[in-house]
Amino acid sequence: MNLDATLIAPELYQLLVVLGLFVQTLAPAPKDHKPVAWIGAAALVGVLVSLVSLGGGATMFYGSYRVDGISQFFKLAVSIGFFIAAVNAVRQPTLRPRHGPDYFLFLALSAWGLMLLASSVELITAFIALEISSYSLFAIVPLRARSKGAAEAGIKYILFGAAATAVSLYGFSYILASQHTTYIAELATKSWSFAAEPLAALGLVLFLAGFFYKLALFPFHFWCPDVYDGASNETAAFVATLPKLGAVVILVRLAALLEPGLEITTALAALGALSMTFGNLAALAQRDIKRILGYSSVAHAGYITLGLVTGTAEGLAAAAFYSLAYILMNLTCFWVVCRLADDGRNLSLDDLNGLYKRAPGLALILLVAAFALVGLPPTAGFTGKLFLLSGAWAHGYNWLVIVAAVNTAISIYYYLNMVRHAYTFEAEGRTSPAVGAGSVAFGGLLAAAVLLLGAMPAPVFDMALEAGRWLLP
Repeated sequence: MNLDATLIAPELYQLLVVLGLFVQTLAPAPKDHKPVAWIGAAALVGVLVSLVSLGGGATMFYGSYRVDGISQFFKLAVSIGFFIAAVNAVRQPTLRPRHGPDYFLFLALSAWGLMLLASSVELITAFIALEISSYSLFAIVPLRARSKGAAEAGIKYILFGAAATAVSLYGFSYILASQHTTYIAELATKSWSFAAEPLAALGLVLFLAGFFYKLALFPFHFWCPDVYDGASNETAAFVATLPKLGAVVILVRLAALLEPGLEITTALAALGALSMTFGNLAALAQRDIKRILGYSSVAHAGYITLGLVTGTAEGLAAAAFYSLAYILMNLTCFWVVCRLADDGRNLSLDDLNGLYKRAPGLALILLVAAFALVGLPPTAGFTGKLFLLSGAWAHGYNWLVIVAAVNTAISIYYYLNMVRHAYTFEAEGRTSPAVGAGSVAFGGLLAAAVLLLGAMPAPVFDMALEAGRWLLP
């Protein structure tokens, strides 16, 4: 076994951050303690480490762990997402100061698990990495002062997660019994037709349930709006974005098994269509912004399946690119929600009324995020959807493209409804939020990144395409 520590620098650095936070949890907290102010700078260094590590390649730990283009791309995306989520969570009104080190310890541990997941090319390794990232979130979802809703959300998240884990393990036993290997490279050479290997095909469907749960794909989405609603705004921002990256990366790995025409590929496409339709229709009836974003994440999980079912490097690159774009535009939207809710409450659409007068900077950032989530040019959401639709159309999934296009039209109503409340309604006695220039500037950088990724996608998409060709030349 060859081990080159420089190849796994992102996860080693993230583990170092976890250890630093663990040491801080053991130290007594001073009375004027501020929750881990250094975590933002540490997370930014993690982004730089992940950037330097791009381009490496090796297989280690007896073939169960692979460093390649796709793993390094997703590790960079996880480190960027962790940086934004950590900066967002530093000032968290519903988090007691003494819980700060514990909170960020679990947040960093979850991101570390997602990095391990990005390099896992063996099913047991992938499953353990997924659980590391999941258990950490089970601990932080209920951390919202004395909110009963947070406790309820935590219980729902644990129960649904435990059920998904059990189903996933059950499917894994079927795969092992029928295919006699757990390495994805060897599994890719086996038959996954239901007619030839019914036990293996059924096992793969059940095994994927655990990842569909993380992705909030229909019908594994029931936890999503309630957990977003009950968790603090900052926790919801993390849960809504990074765990989905983990699900996408393992689905991209398993895409080598999902050849077009197979029953399981058709089933995934059907789930994608149902997820888009259900998520968008349910979001239309919501007034709470986090519930809107929760149901919209169900719809976005469906959009990502357009890239996964094509079975080509271009399709996988489109799925990877859209995952990164979704993280950026969703965290940008949550940034506005967290800054507006300076007491940590949940916001309704009415709380956005007259925002263009009360906080014009935040109103503009919200406008960019909403336009991106709809998929309007020149945002990253538009470019990402264009890649997904083009790839699916070129490989025979015309019906799925039509479903996605119709659903994009439906989503215009509730995304632009947020902008309508911010720009066309009067404030009617609402006070201006206490937002510092630094917060607006950071939100402006996020919005600029969303626009830049949409206007000039080539460098990132080419990186994702090269990563996809590692899997499907």
